[in-house]
Amino acid sequence: MLEIADLVKSYGAERRSRSVRGKAPATLQVRAIDGVSLHVEPGELFTLLGPSGCGKSTTLRSIAGLENPDSGSITVAGRTLFAAGNGRKKTNVSVNRRQLGMVFQSYAIWPHMSVFDNVAFPLTVEPRRKRPGKAEIRSRVERVLETMELRPYAERKATQLSGGQQQRLALARAIITEPSLLLLDEPLSNLDAKLRESLRYELKRLQRELGITSIYVTHDQVEALALSTNIAVMRNGAIEQLGKPREIYEAPRSRFVAEFIGTSNFIGGVVKSRTGEQYAVETPDGELRLTSSAVVPTGTKAMVSIRPEAVVMSTQPRSDAPNIWTGNVVARSYLGEAVDHIVAVGKHEIRVRCPADTSIEPGTEVHLELKADQLALVPMD
Repeated sequence: MLEIADLVKSYGAERRSRSVRGKAPATLQVRAIDGVSLHVEPGELFTLLGPSGCGKSTTLRSIAGLENPDSGSITVAGRTLFAAGNGRKKTNVSVNRRQLGMVFQSYAIWPHMSVFDNVAFPLTVEPRRKRPGKAEIRSRVERVLETMELRPYAERKATQLSGGQQQRLALARAIITEPSLLLLDEPLSNLDAKLRESLRYELKRLQRELGITSIYVTHDQVEALALSTNIAVMRNGAIEQLGKPREIYEAPRSRFVAEFIGTSNFIGGVVKSRTGEQYAVETPDGELRLTSSAVVPTGTKAMVSIRPEAVVMSTQPRSDAPNIWTGNVVARSYLGEAVDHIVAVGKHEIRVRCPADTSIEPGTEVHLELKADQLALVPMD
């Protein structure tokens, strides 16, 4: 459906030199996108995830035609929207001819128009030869408003809607033209946490019902895990890791991904032995055994990533399982659905997530089981 190959986009930034006076400032080229390649299947909700400045929005804007890349190519449903040329004629289809839908962070709805007219607007400005008749426009708008549960508000001014309703209105306007690809640039970031959570599932339901291939940009890792078919984690203009949400969370390939997606404890050590995917890692506080698909040679320094929920804590000593460490609780924090404990083990402090009915006082000696099948092995950066 969507193919991006070796996409590069650079921006020039002035860099002044204190040592040379009277000369024009030097220009430093900064790569906002650095060789991004990805493939998106029809019907997917594909997420570009990463911190501010990682290149995710620039990638989305390049697909939309709002940015002009330096090199690479972008193809949607077999139609080339951009190709740098490389000695041949350059292709760069204009924004209005790309036939894509886009929902911006600010919604960008027309405040002076009714809900109905906002949704109908993209159809009414189509070229005359492609523009639907008035009866078809009304039928299509009413159908989309029904899907978005906005039909009772059709004659209301757009500014009289709640934040969640305005978000659905922006989505309705984006899909009214039945685009081949829907682009969503952090559409939920302006909403409060409770509304964002409820609309997250509504958006996922609508995307699946409508079957529209979608590219979603966000810096919210919980949002990405909840919504996505596949996730590309971006860093410094490049894709750090690409995979399904569970794979990204449970088997991060770098410390950056493990830190950015959720919460992790990190224990450094040396790979002592390896048999297939079974590893033994020697650490300053004892040996850790784990299962990992990562390829890390024996004798190599590596980092073990341990999610807080991958640790079982007990006040009773155990010796019938691997990876049993003993430490002392130094702090605890009630989170509503869980209680986090910080346990000092040697020079490390390990965060442990327990059910809400488990709360152990600081100073108590505890025994930790670090589950071998839930640990991840990542190379040292």
